[in-house]
Amino acid sequence: MKATEFEFRHRSILNLIHFWIAFQLYSVDHTNVVWAFVHWNNPRGDSIARIVFGFAALLLGLAATLRTWAAAYLRSEVVHDPALHTEALVADGPYRHVRNPLYLGTFLMSTGLGFLASRSGFVVLAAGAAIRILRLIGREEAELEKQQGERFREFCRRVPRIFPSLRPSLPAAGLGPQWGQAFRGEAFMWGFFLTMVAFTITLPDRVAEMLAGATLVLWFLQRARERSGGA
Repeated sequence: MKATEFEFRHRSILNLIHFWIAFQLYSVDHTNVVWAFVHWNNPRGDSIARIVFGFAALLLGLAATLRTWAAAYLRSEVVHDPALHTEALVADGPYRHVRNPLYLGTFLMSTGLGFLASRSGFVVLAAGAAIRILRLIGREEAELEKQQGERFREFCRRVPRIFPSLRPSLPAAGLGPQWGQAFRGEAFMWGFFLTMVAFTITLPDRVAEMLAGATLVLWFLQRARERSGGA
């Protein structure tokens, strides 16, 4: 299962379209996935909902941490470049534990934000993200194997594809992380994390809508800056 060149090159925009479709399902399925299982009349309903949304915030925090950690070693300009880079194999930082930390972070983000969607929207987000990510990984790894050959095959034998090993599977390569550019490049991920934290505390929909909207504006500004060649 391998993504096309079009899917890979336009993966960010396709990701946004995927989210838009999932949240548009509120027009036919009006019930939020969390409130579907928590009765409004239940006196402890708000407390239970906050626990569930808190779990979603935890997923988003893990997603932001993982993607920032990966970007510190891979570099943000490579992470967000529409082109596929196979000229080098990064095997340091989170790549000692899992081959695809960025895609794992994207899946955790999709699932975490899915708790703000309707019942059908949650399924579309989580299942759709899994399918898209597996297709993108398939294309990336096939191209890396062509370019890197046995070196990449040995990397695959030692490092898990999706589910991280608790202990590093490789010795440190000595590559220094660049945290400043990583946090800048993944600022939108931290914006989604803060959105869920704020929503967990307050629960009104307008809080999530305002903060998520501001995060999307930040994402568009970052991508526009990258395309214009800004540092």
